[in-house]
Amino acid sequence: MIHPSYVDLMQVVNKGVEEGETPVINSRYSIVMATAKRARQIVDGDEPLIEAADGDKPLSIAVEELNQEKIRILAEGEEAENEEETFEFGEAPSQDESSEAEEADSDSGETIG
Repeated sequence: MIHPSYVDLMQVVNKGVEEGETPVINSRYSIVMATAKRARQIVDGDEPLIEAADGDKPLSIAVEELNQEKIRILAEGEEAENEEETFEFGEAPSQDESSEAEEADSDSGETIG
């Protein structure tokens, strides 16, 4: 089993949500999109927010950043305090973004969850 699992990551992201409130995310797709976006930022030169080993792939680093709460996924309408460390969801992604997320997931050779 790969750790952290999707369930673990969803619990981390939705940690501050009160019972009865709408969760920040409620699907694996949101986790994949957020981590793929952060992995692209790392590939483009952003420094990892965690201590990463030399062999760690950008997607693995992004997943661990999310798990360690170094990055957050913002609910629709929530304002970012620090643009580099947050990801906002609310609009449906374009077809290109969906394809990129699938490619990033399959190219990495890793399975999350």
